[in-house]
Amino acid sequence: MRTLFLILALVGISLTAQAQPAPPDIRGTWTAKGKSLVYGNNPHHPGSQTAASPPRVRDFEFTFVVEGQDGRLAWGHNFSKVATTNEPFAWAITADGKTIIGTDTDGYYNITIQSADLIEMCYAQAGISPSGSIVATCYMATRVKK
Repeated sequence: MRTLFLILALVGISLTAQAQPAPPDIRGTWTAKGKSLVYGNNPHHPGSQTAASPPRVRDFEFTFVVEGQDGRLAWGHNFSKVATTNEPFAWAITADGKTIIGTDTDGYYNITIQSADLIEMCYAQAGISPSGSIVATCYMATRVKK
């Protein structure tokens, strides 16, 4: 009897350890202001600079619209104050429910959920992007309340 109890307890602990909490709901509109380090130019960071020009620090304002979410997968589009490109993105929430990785048409996201309405977004774009520009930035984004 004691052995059976021990086996059942171990199975219960194992099943509990494997259970994952439901991912947070990140749907909605998120806004952000920050600074980017940019080599070259692209629609969000216009100019005559090339990737061979010295880097520049640019202020930006972005909006991210998370249109849909299916479990740990989320999608939508973004645009900036200077370029209404409606660029699509795809994000995936990791099992810890706090980290999001993703991509858009030319760069990559590493996002950390700080609270229900605050996320830290880091973005990197390599020089092999269609614009040839190189971008790196991290900033806070807040969910727009309805």
